[in-house]
Formats: sequence, structure tokens, C-alpha cells
Amino acid sequence: MALGLGVLRLPPAHFWSMSMSELNAAVEGHTGAAWAAAPISQHEFGALMGRYPDQSIEQET
Repeated sequence: MALGLGVLRLPPAHFWSMSMSELNAAVEGHTGAAWAAAPISQHEFGALMGRYPDQSIEQET
């Protein structure tokens, strides 16, 4: 919010109606650099899934 409203000085209605892609493009236009992190690899994702598996509702009770 601080970036969109404070730095980019977007009107609140414009800020709240933007998609993340639009906000990203506005930030890149302002800074001249991409700020989004690179996606994780399939191996990294598999390791995270192993460490933090999803739980079903049956397991929680």
C-alpha cells in the first residue's frame, strides 16, 4: 500500500482496482527493475512439500 499510494501516488480507487501484474508493471516503470522473485525450482517445491505437507480435514480432528 505504501508503495502504490505513497511512492507511486496512485489514487486509492486506481490502486485497489489494479491487478498484481499492473502494479508490478507500475513499479518496474518507476524503478526500472523487476522486483518479483524468480519462481522456485521443481526440486525446491518438492522439498517444501516434504517439509510442510497438506493436512486433510480428517487428520485435524
